[in-house]
Amino acid sequence: MIAYCGMDCKKCEGYLATEKNDDILRAEVAQKWSKEYNTDIKPEQINCSGCKSDGVKFYFTETMCPIRRCNMEKGTPHCAGCSQYQCKTLEDFIAMAPPVGDALEKLR
Repeated sequence: MIAYCGMDCKKCEGYLATEKNDDILRAEVAQKWSKEYNTDIKPEQINCSGCKSDGVKFYFTETMCPIRRCNMEKGTPHCAGCSQYQCKTLEDFIAMAPPVGDALEKLR
């Protein structure tokens, strides 16, 4: 599954921990992401079946992700399909997560 931001969910550590229902992996991902994003993420927050799924979503993805919200409002499958590609929000996200930019370029 390709997320709205272009990320391949099946390669996401949070998605993998959820799919495997692996609490040890959840703890490792929480620690890594807390350090990477300078925030406090708890292992129990690492639950995500993908931002386009009907299932559980990482708390940031479901409630705060501006990329998800924008694509849902516009009805676009991902940012690469948007007429405003690349907007400031996406540029900022790519600066933080460069692989997303590469993935989106492949989708264009």
